[in-house]
Order: sequence, then structure tokens, then C-alpha cells
Amino acid sequence: MAQEQDVNEQPLGMTSRIGSVEIDWPRTIGYYGGVSLALAFELIEPPLAIFIAAIPLLKMLNRPGTSKARRFVGQLLEGTAQPVGGSAEATIQLAKTKGSTLHHPTILDEARQLLNQAKKKHVGMSS
Repeated sequence: MAQEQDVNEQPLGMTSRIGSVEIDWPRTIGYYGGVSLALAFELIEPPLAIFIAAIPLLKMLNRPGTSKARRFVGQLLEGTAQPVGGSAEATIQLAKTKGSTLHHPTILDEARQLLNQAKKKHVGMSS
């Protein structure tokens, strides 16, 4: 049987790195395109559009190793962003290590991981 791969270890080839920032281009274009369309069709007002557009950048404030004040502000703004998708996976984020890329699971990989977790739970309960 092939070794199971964690769903967070699936590479996505449409990302690029600019300095210490990684950009997932399809998701970023979709995200900002959606915000732009909502603004263009007057579904949202400009201040809300600016806030929604800033969410990926606000999420970058909450990084380990930064000052407590900066992390506090980052977490505060992330909490404020929760109702508008602030808990979603970042489209733009700071890179973790040199040469790393963003990782996105396929639906099949997620299903396998959930099945394995359910099996482990079931085995643990029957012991």
C-alpha cells in the first residue's frame, strides 16, 4: 500500500515567491476578482471592500517570533475578519522556510485522511 500523505503536503504548482511572501495566484486572482466584482456591482461599499481585500495582509501580522503587540493586533484583526472569511486559508502569506510552497489537498486526499482518522478512533474505542 502506498504511503499515506498528509493532506497538507500536496504541492500546488501555481504559487510563486516574492521575497518572504508566497502567492497562490489562482486563489488570489479569484479572491480579489470576487471583491472587485462585488464592488463593481455595488453589492458592497468601498470601505468594506478595502477591509475584505486587506484580510490576507492582516493575517500576516500574526507570526511567531514577532512582538507580542504585533501578534495581539494581528489576532485582533483576524478575529474581526472572521465573519467575512478571515478563517479561510490564506491566498497570500509569508513563507515558512526557504524554498517552501503552499500546499493544498485534493478532495480524495482529504477523504482518505478523514477515513484514516475515523479508523483510528474506532480502533481506539474498541480497545
